[in-house]
Amino acid sequence: MFCYQCQETAKNQGCTIKGVCGKDGSSSDLQDTLVYLSKGISVLALKNNDRKLQKMAADFVMEALFTTVTNVNFNDQQLITLAKDGLELKRKLQPQDESSLPECATWEANSDTDIRKKSEQIGVMNTNNEDIRSLRELLIYGLKGLAAYYHHAVVLDSHSDSLDQFMFKALAATVDDELGAEQLVQLVLECGGKGVEAMALLNNANTSKYGNPEPTEVSIEAGNNPGILISGHDLKDLQELLEQTKDAGIDVYTHGEMLPANAYPYFKKQKHLVGNYGGSWWKQKQEFTDFNGPILMTTNCLVPPAQEYKDKLFTTGLAGYPGVKHIADRKNGSTKDFSPLIEIAKKSSPPKNIESGKVTCGFGANALISNLENIIAAVSDGLVKRFVVMAGCDGRQKDRHYFTDVAEKLPKDTIILTAGCAKFRYNKLDLGSIGPFPRVIDAGQCNDSYSLAALALKLKEVLDLDDINKLPISFDVAWYEQKAVLVLLALLHLGFKNIRLGPTLPAFLSPEVAKVLVENFNIMPTGTAEEDVRSMMNAT
Repeated sequence: MFCYQCQETAKNQGCTIKGVCGKDGSSSDLQDTLVYLSKGISVLALKNNDRKLQKMAADFVMEALFTTVTNVNFNDQQLITLAKDGLELKRKLQPQDESSLPECATWEANSDTDIRKKSEQIGVMNTNNEDIRSLRELLIYGLKGLAAYYHHAVVLDSHSDSLDQFMFKALAATVDDELGAEQLVQLVLECGGKGVEAMALLNNANTSKYGNPEPTEVSIEAGNNPGILISGHDLKDLQELLEQTKDAGIDVYTHGEMLPANAYPYFKKQKHLVGNYGGSWWKQKQEFTDFNGPILMTTNCLVPPAQEYKDKLFTTGLAGYPGVKHIADRKNGSTKDFSPLIEIAKKSSPPKNIESGKVTCGFGANALISNLENIIAAVSDGLVKRFVVMAGCDGRQKDRHYFTDVAEKLPKDTIILTAGCAKFRYNKLDLGSIGPFPRVIDAGQCNDSYSLAALALKLKEVLDLDDINKLPISFDVAWYEQKAVLVLLALLHLGFKNIRLGPTLPAFLSPEVAKVLVENFNIMPTGTAEEDVRSMMNAT
């Protein structure tokens, strides 16, 4: 195996024996095969005018790429089943003349053994030129993030031909040896634009279904009833779980990136959605053990489970882990069946109380823009000197305490804008408020970075600025996996510069590609909290 797609990759160089995330070499190789199949299917889909087959191809590519995002699926059998689906689809897409097709479009396999054998022959390092390899992987990881957000939208019946066609075009470009670095850079930036489109699509899908998030105080204390804990990102899974547990005497708690669900009007009406339990994804082994009841993992952020709760853990959607029970997908308009979790919950003890108090969330795009006059007034009156965007991902490494240190050291006339699980480094600190605003304004899940970008764009328009970088906003972004890569590309597409990225720069950036990002966008690594706070506050 060779994998360097996440921030925690071994020695910031690459995992070659076992992933730091927990996946083994077999799963890593099979995930490479799914990416390889997606490239071949994309090449074929661009040559096929059958709309039904094109849509099938887009759905496969979206699911295959999302499945290979860090901490989604560790189950070889599920990966092989998905690969078989891809091979069958590829046969339907196959043109009569195969002479000019790349090998990924013509490759065949007739057994699990064939699939596994192929997975050993392909992978990241097959592209010899370091800079071309770096740009291809940067594009692929951006596409993985795009596929994740797009998948969440598709679950809520929001589709986009534009996103379908771009996924095909971009993946096909990664096997076109005629394309040089300049053309790939343009595709990478275009991927950022499609990222904005995908996040807007998802925002509209969520708000159309569940209402616009409202600033909300969410309890982080455990109650006295048995509970079910839901983690990940999929709001439709939460909706159906709540419908099936109504009047059952069971409390439902969000975990991790599900926290923002508590701010949507639809979910606020559900009295048995009682709050959030725990914090960031990497703490789940202890927190899931303490919870006592069943846990549902809806998307990514899964870590290899501890024995203490493995028999109470369920996956659904594209998530999977060997030996963990899986809730089947919806069929023919039906809902998922969460009765196995409900039966376990009824026999479980209430969660152990691990925290007290409340956290505030719900500052999505609508809430932020609705408060635009108050935000501008706070800046004009000198109450707020600077906004610091500390969005992105959390992770296990000790040096991520940097983000807590920055939050604590920022002057009291600054406001932190956040989205994603990076918030768990500082959203429970007592940082106070400025006027009507808490000093940590939480826009939601990582895809809700769109809300922060929408606010910045609206401020630029209202203030009639010729450059978005003249706003009193600094970026100090944490990254971990591929959705964060897409968010970064989206910010670059929108013209944002001077972004600090940490705790390390991506291992997949070659020196020359990193140089391009530095020279064109002033991407920079995080330093010490003291130095970076001083620099941000002195920025003009």
